[in-house]
Amino acid sequence: MLGVALLLVAGVVVPRATGATPYVILTSSMRPSLPPGTIVISRPVEPDTIEVGDVITYQLRSGEPETVTHRVVGVAFTTAGHYQFTTQGDSNSMPDAEPVREIQVRGDVWYAIPWVGRVTSVIDNHQRQLLGWLLGGGLFGYAALAYAGALRDRVSRRPEQPVSEVPA
Repeated sequence: MLGVALLLVAGVVVPRATGATPYVILTSSMRPSLPPGTIVISRPVEPDTIEVGDVITYQLRSGEPETVTHRVVGVAFTTAGHYQFTTQGDSNSMPDAEPVREIQVRGDVWYAIPWVGRVTSVIDNHQRQLLGWLLGGGLFGYAALAYAGALRDRVSRRPEQPVSEVPA
């Protein structure tokens, strides 16, 4: 139980409290450092702080939800003065074909939790919502049963009131 609680804190509470975002590694492009099923916590970062060797999470296309987490292997400027990053997966032999514009960067990897992402990647959003409702309903039912049992015990422990005898 303590282990599950710590994973929840590390994977959900800490990112929400700090403005970071958890992402699940789905492919083997970052093996061996970030194998599939690893959750990475990426926190927002200013483009001028990103250096060669940093691992960043970025959108494939600006404004779309699909993201990639790869290592920065080159930093450059566009003619308009914006940062542009060359990235590469650790297990890939060549850098990614398209450079990453600074607007696509979601953050740099703060920390990673191996294997936990396998559970979340198996369950889709609809199933997660259903699972949440079932867990919430189960916890509510458990609380109701515990309350009813405590109330029953309290009533059974009350001393009986003496019945006054009426003369005949």
